Parts: sequence; structure tokens; C-alpha cells
Amino acid sequence: MTKQPVNLSEALASFDEIYSPRIVAHMNDYDVRIAHTKGEHVWHVHDDTDEFFLVLDGHFDIAMRDAAGVETTVALRAGDTYVVPRGTEHKPSSPGGSILMFEPSGTSTTGDRHEGQIPGHVDSTTGHELN
Repeated sequence: MTKQPVNLSEALASFDEIYSPRIVAHMNDYDVRIAHTKGEHVWHVHDDTDEFFLVLDGHFDIAMRDAAGVETTVALRAGDTYVVPRGTEHKPSSPGGSILMFEPSGTSTTGDRHEGQIPGHVDSTTGHELN
């Protein structure tokens, strides 16, 4: 990681892949990641960590299922933040946009468990260094 400031607009312009986060900073044991979003992600859960989202651009929805299988959706716009609590099954989707996330280093984008096949447009990764 560089010790220089990172301009998020420039960082987002440096790659096109969706749901393929780039790590823009490390803080303690956390990664600060940015990603382009479009289409549906996969239902997944992070057993041991919350997941923080900040919508930088566009619209971003997070569908969640409780233990009884009841689904609710949180609709986020640019400037909105939301934390998905640990252990909550969720599936992001977006008509297009970009997000910033705080997650413990090594956290997989498809969680500790996921439902079904991972779509080709979703990168199951622990993040990529920003080039």
C-alpha cells in the first residue's frame, strides 16, 4: 500500500470489473475496499464479522433473510451507509454504482457460506490490491 492519499474517483476509474473489490487502504486488521456494482450478487453470510457499506455512486440494495426465511431489503443511495450484522444472510444487488466497504482483512466477498453457484460476474475474492 502506498503512503500517499488515494483518490477514490481515480481508483474506481482504474478498473472496470464489477463485484471485484480493490483494496485502497489497510487499517489495523481491516481492509478498506471499493467496488463497482451491477446486477445481483449471491446469497451469503459472514459468520464472524459485520459488513459495512457506503454507497459512493448509484443505487445499491441489500436483501436479507432472517432465521425464519423472511426477506427484507434495504435500499441505499449515494451517501448512504449500512451495516449488515454478522451472521445475517444477505444478497446485494444494483442497477449500477460503486461502494466502499470495511471488512477484516481476508474476508471473502462470497462469505463463509453462500447459496448456489457463484455468477460469472461475481469475483469470489478477499480483495485485489489497487494497481
